[in-house]
Amino acid sequence: MLWTLLLLLAVDIAVVATAAVLLTPWLSPVRDAVAASLPFGGASARIAWWVAVLTPALVAFVWAQLRYTSAQTMAEVDARIVGPDEYPDLHERVQRLAQLADLTPPRIAVADADVPNSFAIGTLGGATVVVSEGLLSTLDGDELDAVLAHELMHVANRDATVMTLASFLPSLTNGEYDPIADLLPGGSRHALGLVALGLAYVFSARVLEAPFGSLSFTLGFLFLFAVTVLFGGVALGVFTAPVVVLGRSLSRAREFAADRSAAQLTGDPAALVGALKTLDGDDDRPGTDKRFAYAGVRGLCFLPHGFDTAASSDSSSIETRSHPPTAERIERLQSVARSLETGP
Repeated sequence: MLWTLLLLLAVDIAVVATAAVLLTPWLSPVRDAVAASLPFGGASARIAWWVAVLTPALVAFVWAQLRYTSAQTMAEVDARIVGPDEYPDLHERVQRLAQLADLTPPRIAVADADVPNSFAIGTLGGATVVVSEGLLSTLDGDELDAVLAHELMHVANRDATVMTLASFLPSLTNGEYDPIADLLPGGSRHALGLVALGLAYVFSARVLEAPFGSLSFTLGFLFLFAVTVLFGGVALGVFTAPVVVLGRSLSRAREFAADRSAAQLTGDPAALVGALKTLDGDDDRPGTDKRFAYAGVRGLCFLPHGFDTAASSDSSSIETRSHPPTAERIERLQSVARSLETGP
């Protein structure tokens, strides 16, 4: 998990550094002002400039990814945070299991969906376990405890946060996420785009030798802008590829680990086996198995069919996750049950 997190951060550093390089022609006035205010010059000033840009940009980028992805994931499944007054039994179960796992209880959210499923998401400020109304109406007793324990183990193992972070770039590249449109609905984003384009046109006078406002200057600016956008898009796709590979390789391991830890926490592997059999064979789940081709929230779920009963016809989805087959998960849980019966 640590190596996965470090590799994800390395990808984020590459993304931020590439964006900084691409924006350097328009940021040169700011760079020169910062360099002039430093007590040293030459290479030291350039290094200080990059550190001053990359460090806060990286922190902001990681924070924004986690916060935005968590918010979008909750909105996608129409989930809302609920309190103990509204769902007392659910809160009691999570509190009890969290105490058993020596874990700070996460926030609890309920999704308005009939499909029985659950997932955990994590941010720098804590974690949230999301369950659907369908799950609460389908499971009870030890089987519901087993699924909740599975999600709590994702929180305890920190893979809820890591996989939330890993969801952003693939979903952005796939077109599932559009932060600008979400943050600036309507015509405000077009107005902001025009303002940004105008500022870039003015600042490009530092790198273009043609007279400002002339036809040659304008053509040079359009060429520079087109190259920046094209290279940025290609770079984003290149940086997304290792994240997809990391997500797929981590997904199988994280599900097996969460299953095993949940079974050991509850001491009842059979309950999780029963939950898997019930949910994987539920009539309300989607007719199309999205185990090998899905993005976004489906990749985070207890089972890979997500929360939507409508089978997806999107053939262009980037494969960001790969759940292990349910039969294999059950087989491994039965092995855990045998080991618990026989002892160490």
